[in-house]
Amino acid sequence: MSKRDYYEVLGVEKGASDQEIKKAYRRLAMKFHPDRNPDDETAKARFQEASEAYEVLSDEEKRSAYDRFGHQGVDGMGGMGGGAGGGFGGGSFSDIFGDVFGDIFGGGGGGRGRGGPQRGSDLRYTLEIDLEQAVRGTTAKIKIPTLVACEPCDGSGAKPGSKPVTCATCGGVGQVRMQQGFFSVQQTCPACHGKGKTISDPCSSCHGQGRVEETKTLSVKVPPGVDTGDRIRLAGEGEAGADGGPAGDLYVQMAVKAHPIFERDGKHLYCEVPISIADAALGGELEVPTLDGRVKLKIPAETQTGKLFRLRGKGIKPVRGGAVGDLLCRVVVETPVNLNKKQKELLEEFQRSLEGDSHSPRRKSWFDGVKDFFDDLKI
Repeated sequence: MSKRDYYEVLGVEKGASDQEIKKAYRRLAMKFHPDRNPDDETAKARFQEASEAYEVLSDEEKRSAYDRFGHQGVDGMGGMGGGAGGGFGGGSFSDIFGDVFGDIFGGGGGGRGRGGPQRGSDLRYTLEIDLEQAVRGTTAKIKIPTLVACEPCDGSGAKPGSKPVTCATCGGVGQVRMQQGFFSVQQTCPACHGKGKTISDPCSSCHGQGRVEETKTLSVKVPPGVDTGDRIRLAGEGEAGADGGPAGDLYVQMAVKAHPIFERDGKHLYCEVPISIADAALGGELEVPTLDGRVKLKIPAETQTGKLFRLRGKGIKPVRGGAVGDLLCRVVVETPVNLNKKQKELLEEFQRSLEGDSHSPRRKSWFDGVKDFFDDLKI
């Protein structure tokens, strides 16, 4: 099944800025996060698709490769590109398209083979954390299935006590040249498959591959202030390199879970505070939650629903430094329910006492606007 265009997945233009890409990913991650959509496979797939698109477009090097070659330009980059592996995961231009051009034109390397140590693939791990953990920082234990160097053969692939030998077919070059009429065609060596070495007595543990599958347990220190989409790079914790090459890196991508009370927007937090009609009309003092505990919020008389109260410094300190954000509390006037007969009678009496427009200025202006609207229709 063909992949959708990454820009289309995030809903941004091709020339979108890094900030626009991050904002688009954060919006999709919040919408399709598995915690918000339990047992919804479609939402899970959309979340993974958005994460993959953000992974590529947020990396300058991989985004450049994607813009030039599409999905083929990044499929060979081991999930998370960058680092010491080069623009295409340590491979050459011919690796993007397989050996189609390499077999004909000598691999684009002046006749040099592709043998020798190769850097391992980078890996990506999505770490889900609570909002409190994102704000204060935490240390998480994660388990990563990966390829590690085989211990018995020390990654060589040869049985202990022996070692790989230079391929007799290609002389260690990794490629052979064949004459076909007027053309001289260079191909990957069929004996060593381009490695330049052969193993006559392979290691019984890795069967000559030099690497074995293993699940590693790692400790990840998450700094305070991280947000969904932020990444932590663990150098050398990716897959082990082939033929004794260096290991790739592990990129831990943050996914902050939805919170039952607070909603985050960058360094600021938002929450809704329900208040009674009496408190809204007469004013009062309420306790509201913050990430540091409860604080008193003074509600002035005649407060209308939707009014925002700003509690400065009660938000989040950004991971890259800067001033602490604020907590913005949106007041929602709650209509009383399950009234008894006496309460209804009191409300009816109270309603009669409010006859006139002086007590409801917004109501009067709204009805005046409606009257003007219909008067204009009659013209």
